[in-house]
Amino acid sequence: MTHSTVQDFQGRTVVITGASAGIGAAAARRFAALGATVAVVGRSKDKTAAVAAQVGGRAHLVDFGSLDSVRGLAADLLAAYERIDILANNAGAMFADRRTSADGHEMNFQVNHLSPFLLTNLLLDRLVTSPDARVINTGSLQYRKGRLDLDDVDGSEVPYNSLKAYGASKLATVLFTQELARRMAGTSVTTSAFHPGGVATEVNSDNRFQRLVMESWLGRRILLSPEQGAEPLLHLAAVADPQSVNGAYFHRLTREEPKNEQAHDPQLARQLWERSAELTGIPVPHRP
Repeated sequence: MTHSTVQDFQGRTVVITGASAGIGAAAARRFAALGATVAVVGRSKDKTAAVAAQVGGRAHLVDFGSLDSVRGLAADLLAAYERIDILANNAGAMFADRRTSADGHEMNFQVNHLSPFLLTNLLLDRLVTSPDARVINTGSLQYRKGRLDLDDVDGSEVPYNSLKAYGASKLATVLFTQELARRMAGTSVTTSAFHPGGVATEVNSDNRFQRLVMESWLGRRILLSPEQGAEPLLHLAAVADPQSVNGAYFHRLTREEPKNEQAHDPQLARQLWERSAELTGIPVPHRP
């Protein structure tokens, strides 16, 4: 696939989480250059404000470790923008040690799944008013190693392993994408997920070893730049026929059948949605 699908985003509003640095910041700059109004969402006040100033957009602060903070963000976005055309659920993190959120959840699961799930649901009624609304989720190939236990979504009954916890949260991203596509059938909203490749970003900043690798000479040689990591997001935002990628998972710019048995279980996707809705206070079913 090429970038021949990239189009003019004049008049469209793009919300990007995790936009204070890395892939999100690179995508914000690119969308703004193509004419979009960009809502720059991040946790760091200074970094988020700096990117917003670069792209001529507004800065919106959020802490995905707090569901109340996500609810506040959604209220701010709904007040600030009459239409939302693209929601890029890009924020994410990997935690070296087990941490518990303000809401009592394992942090990988909350930051990478529950918070974007909640934000998406709170913005759905605004998204459906756009004639071509897209929800694009930043995933990771680590989903291949993930396993979800809906009776223990926080992994409290097993020894903590950062890669497994992160993988499970990114498997949840794949299943969320599939189920969102099913639930939004017949509306203007489509959705897709992508793995950006090995990118030098802050997602692993909590892991000292991985941070050292990223900052090393070898890491700088083998890792993609944030601009390269943002390419799949731009592609999926601009693909001419969004229905053709609805519910799909991309490895960079190549569509891929999920390589995890649980990612082929539509019942698990429905049950994950219902469990996530219960944990975040979203009515079930939000859509038929």
